[in-house]
Amino acid sequence: MASAVKPADHALNSSDESAAIADRIEWRTIALVVVVYGVFGLVTWFHAAVPWWLLIPVGGYLVALHGSLQHEVVHGHPTPWRWVNEALVFPSLWLWLPYGLYRQSHLVHHRDETLMDPVEDPESFYLTADAWARLPAPARWALTANNSALGRLILGPPLAIARFVRAELADREWTGHRAAAWLLHFGGAGVVVFWVSAICGMPLVDYVLFVAYPGIALTLLRSFAEHRADPDPVRRTAIVEAAPPLALMFLNNNLHVVHHAHPGAAWYRLPELYRHQRGTYTAAGAPYCGYRDVISQHFLRPRQPVVHPSHGS
Repeated sequence: MASAVKPADHALNSSDESAAIADRIEWRTIALVVVVYGVFGLVTWFHAAVPWWLLIPVGGYLVALHGSLQHEVVHGHPTPWRWVNEALVFPSLWLWLPYGLYRQSHLVHHRDETLMDPVEDPESFYLTADAWARLPAPARWALTANNSALGRLILGPPLAIARFVRAELADREWTGHRAAAWLLHFGGAGVVVFWVSAICGMPLVDYVLFVAYPGIALTLLRSFAEHRADPDPVRRTAIVEAAPPLALMFLNNNLHVVHHAHPGAAWYRLPELYRHQRGTYTAAGAPYCGYRDVISQHFLRPRQPVVHPSHGS
């Protein structure tokens, strides 16, 4: 009698488990992944018919949006299976940053107690006073300009890449995780280069200048306004109330204080969470009224100093 009941119980549990897994699959995110690759394929396939002044914003938008999807995957979206999630963003549209290393550094960045610390936070744009003192004058000028909106868009990509490469060259410890991250990155970047160059016949230099570079620049525009140094960890993360096209490109990560408060929430839940507790969030991080506000306030004027105020002496 007992043996007759167990299979039925097992079937019921299995069914419940399957339903629970199905509920955890974020179909809107998967649909967006399909749309991004579909539009990316069309844009690169017909690149010769697309004028450069249109290719830059469209291509840059797609690369930045793909980077936002990678960010979603870092936080465990859109399925319960990490390998599936990472397979969805395997192609490296911006060519430069291994996903595995990005994932590792970004999770460290979410330690709010060390947020923006120039030593402990790998995504901090601040330097210690000692590091600043060792820099030659041209490097100081570039980093100061990089703290303005125009500088971040123009100089941000090469500075970010140079900083990453320098850190990689300085790190002599080659762990299995690090080696695997680079191997997977070469594969993901290779897929993109093969598609763009061999299949679509698009010169690689055109792809870098008109698609990848603008995409990295737009991503850095988001990070430009999302954090600041402050003694109170709650006030270190900001908000930009972006218009729908930019909010979609950043997957609502412009509401950055909400993301830090709810890192496990899917991108399409962040606006609702923000609306329900807007007063609390705006008290923590004073909002900008869109990226036009960010650019108008800080077009040429640095938003913050390069030297972290707590490491100034």
